[in-house]
Amino acid sequence: MRSEQEMLDLILNTARREGRIRAVILNGSRANPNAKKDALQDFDIVYIVRDLQSFLAEPGWIDRFGERIVMQTPDEMDDPNLVDRQRYAYLMQFCDGNRIDLTLMTRPAFDAQPPDSLSVLLLDKENNLPPFPPPSETDYLPKPPTELEFFNCCNEFWWVCPYVAKGLVRQEILYAKHMHDEVVRPQLIRMLTWYIGFKTDFKLNPGKNGKYFKRYLEAELWGFLEKTYADADYEASWQALFATCRLFSQVAQTMAKNFTYPYPLQDDQRVSAYLQELHLYK
Repeated sequence: MRSEQEMLDLILNTARREGRIRAVILNGSRANPNAKKDALQDFDIVYIVRDLQSFLAEPGWIDRFGERIVMQTPDEMDDPNLVDRQRYAYLMQFCDGNRIDLTLMTRPAFDAQPPDSLSVLLLDKENNLPPFPPPSETDYLPKPPTELEFFNCCNEFWWVCPYVAKGLVRQEILYAKHMHDEVVRPQLIRMLTWYIGFKTDFKLNPGKNGKYFKRYLEAELWGFLEKTYADADYEASWQALFATCRLFSQVAQTMAKNFTYPYPLQDDQRVSAYLQELHLYK
């Protein structure tokens, strides 16, 4: 596997030799001073370029980065017929284990987008980009919920839980799993994110999709969270649903007290009782 330095040298030397590439920016976890370093981190790279269309007319130009296992070009997937592109991404997984998420961007497109706090300027051939502040997680920190956001999270959670149970009663495991994992669980993750934010004064990053939850949750809550995951067994799925409800109820009521927001306790109690009835009905 090529080392981090080998990859950065390849990325920068490509830019230095290619006149159409005017600047190189590193984003993401490799720009994050607080992220744990490992060999599997992506290289999130932006090339600010002139004449973006000329790159697209030469698809093989990216072969210089190495042999690929697989690649995705999301801009092409979104709109394959767009003519005047201002940005274009190549998501490349290489055979040696490295990955580069490379985005070509025109200067007007770069100037038009909001700044990313996890950015490091690696190369600026024209020395005309604005100064980059030291990289930080500022843009990735959780924010306290408004009362409406808190209510909507609770309402969506308790509204959809019966759908999970209905799928389990009917022996429709794929439907039940979808409702649990794609609708109910995101509300739990959202609530836990607020909980960790409150615990840390909203100054620490809990990570995308709960990546760092284990660092910040008490061992007991982490254990409860683990129990919300199940295999395709129906009874295990019932128990995972009940664990999800118990954890959400506990954390949401704590957050309601912390923010002095009303908590829909009646919804909680009635839905929880209804789920137990459906479980017996099965």
